Amino acid sequence: MRALVIYCHPDPASFTAAVRDVVLEHLRAAGAEIRLRDLYAEGFQPCLTQSEWQGYLDTPANRAPVDTAATDIEWCDTLIFVYPTWWYGLPAMLKGWLDRVLLPDVAFLMPDGVNKTIRPGLTHITRLGAFTTCGASRWLTFFVGAPGKRTLLRGVRLLCARRARTAYAAHYLMDSSTPASRAAHLTRVGRAMAGLIGAEPQGQQVQV
Repeated sequence: MRALVIYCHPDPASFTAAVRDVVLEHLRAAGAEIRLRDLYAEGFQPCLTQSEWQGYLDTPANRAPVDTAATDIEWCDTLIFVYPTWWYGLPAMLKGWLDRVLLPDVAFLMPDGVNKTIRPGLTHITRLGAFTTCGASRWLTFFVGAPGKRTLLRGVRLLCARRARTAYAAHYLMDSSTPASRAAHLTRVGRAMAGLIGAEPQGQQVQV
């Protein structure tokens, strides 16, 4: 197993870091090769520049500004995101990572003379996980539409292997969380990780 963990939080002491540590613990126990990318610590620049936009379809030159990240994506068979949910969606840093790294001929194939729609380019990824915290309640998050979850587990998922296994866990009402609720959530993350990596992918979704 080759696992790429995309971690996104500005505070090294955050609860999100504790979630990350549980994810890494389970990957190590499974004997996975791991690449951890801490977007804030690495100073990732999330804004797509004018020159990148103008060269967006110019493959393979389009990957030059983010070649290391693109290589990570091509290397992994397991992709996991650990992040806080802000305004019901992905943090700007993480959304910018998607904008700049999931490029044509890296994450998907553009329409051509034969194909009228884009085609998946991440079919080597057989496991996809998303672990987050939400200030809002579960009900309110889903009333708004949970756009962050949809982006990752629907949008990115469509680019992965057809039978890719997915896992998701969110701690809702984070602003009024307690030591007990946080501990319980870390246990849920552990169960979700066990389901994600415990057997060969069969297209299941593990949600706790």
